[in-house]
Amino acid sequence: MTARARWLGLVVVLVVAVGSVLVLAAADRTRGTAATAGPDGEPTPAGPPPGPPDATVPQVDTAALVAAVPQREVARLPDARVAEDVLPQSNRWYSGLVFGDQPVFATPLSFAVEGPGFTIGLPQPVASATTVAGPHVAALTVDVGAASYRVSAADPVAVTLELLDDADRVLGHVALAEGSPVVTFTAARDVTVRTTTASGALVTDQGPDQGPDQGSDHGPATASGDVAGTTWGLVGPGYDEGASRLREGDVVGWYALPADASSAAQDALAAAAQHPVAGVDVTYGVDDEVARTTLTYRTGGAAAYVLSPHHRVGTQPERAGCGLGEYASVGGALELCAGSVLTAYAPVTTAVDVPDLDGVPRGRLDELRSTLAADVAATPAFPSDTYFGGKALFRAATLVVLGERLGADDVVADLRVTTESALREWAEPDGCERRDARCVVYDASARSAIGLTPSFGSDELNDHHFHYGYLLAAAGLLAQDHPALATDLAPVLDLLAADVAAATPGADLPQLRSFDPYQGHSWASGTSPFADGNNQESSSEAVNAWNGLGLWARASGNDALATQAAWLQSTESAAARAYWTDPTEVDGFDHTIVSLVWGGKRDYATWFSPEPAAILGIQLIPMGPAQRATATGVDPEQILAAVDEAAAGGYDVQFGGYLLAYRALAGRSEADDAWDALVTAPDVAIDDGTSRTALLAFVADAAT
Repeated sequence: MTARARWLGLVVVLVVAVGSVLVLAAADRTRGTAATAGPDGEPTPAGPPPGPPDATVPQVDTAALVAAVPQREVARLPDARVAEDVLPQSNRWYSGLVFGDQPVFATPLSFAVEGPGFTIGLPQPVASATTVAGPHVAALTVDVGAASYRVSAADPVAVTLELLDDADRVLGHVALAEGSPVVTFTAARDVTVRTTTASGALVTDQGPDQGPDQGSDHGPATASGDVAGTTWGLVGPGYDEGASRLREGDVVGWYALPADASSAAQDALAAAAQHPVAGVDVTYGVDDEVARTTLTYRTGGAAAYVLSPHHRVGTQPERAGCGLGEYASVGGALELCAGSVLTAYAPVTTAVDVPDLDGVPRGRLDELRSTLAADVAATPAFPSDTYFGGKALFRAATLVVLGERLGADDVVADLRVTTESALREWAEPDGCERRDARCVVYDASARSAIGLTPSFGSDELNDHHFHYGYLLAAAGLLAQDHPALATDLAPVLDLLAADVAAATPGADLPQLRSFDPYQGHSWASGTSPFADGNNQESSSEAVNAWNGLGLWARASGNDALATQAAWLQSTESAAARAYWTDPTEVDGFDHTIVSLVWGGKRDYATWFSPEPAAILGIQLIPMGPAQRATATGVDPEQILAAVDEAAAGGYDVQFGGYLLAYRALAGRSEADDAWDALVTAPDVAIDDGTSRTALLAFVADAAT
């Protein structure tokens, strides 16, 4: 962000040049390609990832940003089960373990801490008219004699749990990660681990590869068994009739075989199950065509991973070691691969401010100037909370920039002054010392920046990327070409950006709080107190968050942050299409879109309304130019079917304006019809996060 160290001297410049290559999780990680495991089960030598080179780390003095605002405990969170040196991990796929006792969905496996150990499952999706559900159902029950647990290591993709006895002594460590098809336990001292199924113990394998030490006290035994049609495997020393007798440092691992697994799949999984995932390093790169995500599973040996649907859409890198079988999931089929490095591409999209008005006919430009004056006059007082307040500022800033592009500076001049003044108020670092709203504090217990006057559980760390995305976008819109304004806003806006998207882990803020690099999208719940895992409803507001981050990065002159924002925006947009606006068809699910994506479920529903207009509309809000990416490559018939379902009774409903704007993306004639309907649409159809002018500009752009 804008708080950067100013380095002097050639030697220091060279150090920065070398050290600025992005290393998100471990400073000494080795970059790698999506290579298969070698013949001995070890990973092949690493090399540069395919595609764009690693991007540069945004340099952020997080401690200074945090210290600039008041320190106050305002978050409402359960106690976090984390070791002393681990930050409370909010908004993660595994936050239900950190703050509660909920199952989590690691993809492909599910996991829950239960009794003296834990259970592992392989979700089997079942569809109904409105839901695709794949809940955690225990296939294996593992007993290590534990009395409690805590998180001892964590990053956005992987988590390690310490299992403790009744004297709080560590029995061992459980490692699991998204995309990894294995769960492992590493003994911290001599311990007996019992593995059972509903029908009893797994059976020791006696196949041709069984070595002379298999099944002995310290030989690597393998065992397997069928549970509900799935074959489960175990690898670890000292296994005998359900019990693994482990010494300090010994590892036992469990996995589920895909249907009709080949010997190559069995070998890859058995090898991976002997090597815990210590963590997952994340790097990215962006060029003119694609945004690249690379996940490196740090195992110290063999590894395996699964590709999710969004990893296989469109242009992707060549991958070795894949095609070993498929698992089912609520989001679509998962492809098993041997190897430790997963690289995937998303079509690149970068921050954009307002719709492009070049080529719009004069008559429509005149109509836009007319509605502009009416919308500016109708601008209400700005609310004080981060969500509705942020939306209102975004609406106003968009009107200001549109007005200036339309040559109507005089119409929006006062609104610019008013909106800039409101943003400066929000951006006063010590604002919360003088008032109890429209200001930001830092909660050291929650490790989060929190705007006072919470909404939608923002003080439970819910939805921060939605809320702060609007504020960042408003600031980026008005501060472009206004460097003095960017300077004034920087201390607090940089803190909000770091709260949701810090590129590297630190003592004050977690790495990538809101974004999940494996799933390709964000999670909205801070503590995830749900049996279905974490969730996200508004994919479009998540896209808006990263577009806002990019606008702010551009306005504040932070090129590295702009690149990071483009990666986030591109990847989130691709995931939005894959799982929300253009999901894989599932027999029995009767709808064209999904509105609530969970770790273990897909829903045609919202948190706030059962109306079809709301169910689609929440995937479109605020329907700025960034939201066009949620329709990129989507069949126009899919768009029309979604809108027809949502607007079966007409567009005179909440979010009706968004539905018309989305319809405009189905083709020129649809855009022309949407223009005519928007000109006369009732005010109820225009959401408070936008304006008639902004929606008409969107449609005019789509029709050009």
